[in-house]
Amino acid sequence: MLKSLGAAGLVTAASGLALPAHVLAQLSDESTTANQAGGKPKHGGRIRVATTSMSTKDTLDPAKASLSTDYVRIYMFYSGLTQFNRELGADPALAETIETEDQQNWHFTLRSGVTFHNGKSLTPQDVVYSLLRHKDPAVTSRAAPIAAQFQEVVVTGPNTLRITLNAPNADLPVMLASANFCIVADGTTDFTQTANGTGPYQQKEFSAGVRTIGVRNPNFWKPGKPYLDEVELVGIADESSRVNALLSGDIQMALAVNPRSTKRVKRSGTCDVLQTESSLYTNLIMRQDGYPTSNPDFVLAVKYMMNRELIKRALFRGYATIANDHPVAPSHKYFNHELPQRPYDIDRAKFHLKKAGMSGIRVPVFASPAAEGSVDMAALLQLSGIEAGMHFGINRVPSDGYWSNHWMKHPLGFGNINPRVSLDELFSLFYKSDAPWNESGWQNAQFDELLIAARGEGDEIKRKQMYWDMQELIADKCGVSIPVFMNLIDGYDKRVKGFYPIPTGGLMGYSFAEHVWLDA
Repeated sequence: MLKSLGAAGLVTAASGLALPAHVLAQLSDESTTANQAGGKPKHGGRIRVATTSMSTKDTLDPAKASLSTDYVRIYMFYSGLTQFNRELGADPALAETIETEDQQNWHFTLRSGVTFHNGKSLTPQDVVYSLLRHKDPAVTSRAAPIAAQFQEVVVTGPNTLRITLNAPNADLPVMLASANFCIVADGTTDFTQTANGTGPYQQKEFSAGVRTIGVRNPNFWKPGKPYLDEVELVGIADESSRVNALLSGDIQMALAVNPRSTKRVKRSGTCDVLQTESSLYTNLIMRQDGYPTSNPDFVLAVKYMMNRELIKRALFRGYATIANDHPVAPSHKYFNHELPQRPYDIDRAKFHLKKAGMSGIRVPVFASPAAEGSVDMAALLQLSGIEAGMHFGINRVPSDGYWSNHWMKHPLGFGNINPRVSLDELFSLFYKSDAPWNESGWQNAQFDELLIAARGEGDEIKRKQMYWDMQELIADKCGVSIPVFMNLIDGYDKRVKGFYPIPTGGLMGYSFAEHVWLDA
């Protein structure tokens, strides 16, 4: 099926990896950088970058990374076997070649001459340790559900290893590109103070909840990269404060600019915005173990109250794509375009509320700036609820501590899910019955069976149908409502060059530090 993927220079995918029987040669980001940035990269300089949050739970451990700030930090200090590209595929990274004939047994050859920041050479043992530690419950890895597919990870030679999965899964190269699967040195257990990776920057300073500073790694395995001497990472939760910091020159790059701020940024003359279409979404979570959200008719009533067109227009100024209460964006190769779009329909909402015996009830909904757009979505939902004959009481809680103290803790609240290229990864993390981030507590045996079957299905038509069926199950039965997919908008100082969209997340899929330079 697949031989010597690395020999072609790429592992390819089109909005979700179901690898074909041949490998399509495409240009790497190295050959497109000059075209995107308008000039030859320059070395030197320092930039300060703001993401949306920082907390005392910030981590240097790839296994525990869970928020955008963590992802940026991990990609600064570590590298993975593969890495995402702008076509939603995965390029070989620390792995020089990747081979498989059955999508179950995967053979990797590592790049030679790669060293960790402490001078230790990269070995297959480092990779084996890095991948298998996700299976240790004591590690509490965010990627544990994905790593559960690793039946065996073994060294096969001085510079080679094999990953054997429990069942075939063509998505493995894309899964390994996530920040959680970045490679650490064999035996590392203490991540509280030091990040010893093979990434483009070496740790100079790390203070959880305050800032992170990385300095250029002179021995980075990509010749000539990175370009900057130093990158400082800070968190600014309030969007208007992030924009103000950008326009004042206090920072040079800002994650998650609100569409309402784009005109202001562009008018500055010194800064601009970069838009990236993505599958990022803020979703309304209706817990299946709470009241009244455990009632299927209440859930359907709420889904019909979602005014998607108004949310797209009023909240995101058109910087969004209409969604259909499931997490697969229309740009994805497995998007179910035959699934009827759920309309905004107050009459149907009234019908389901009456059927549930819940007309006139009052329900608290928790929202926070931490879940982008959730406060405004809650306000629009409140208006729809009044028209449908019920009342949503909005509890606005601060960003600080939202994910640990409120997310998935109330019958009705909001989540915010970063883009995932692999549907298997997305579904395994958020929708499978035993998923650690199963936000609504949804339990569906049919969905679980389809998910497992799709991993090893070699017939592309059958695999596609399975993913279509899973989308329908989520849209009809899961306690999650997804109104739109948000385009990612980053703000940046025009002196920052080499900046282009990578759809897996903002700030070039959180990997900007490796690519950008400063034209001061």
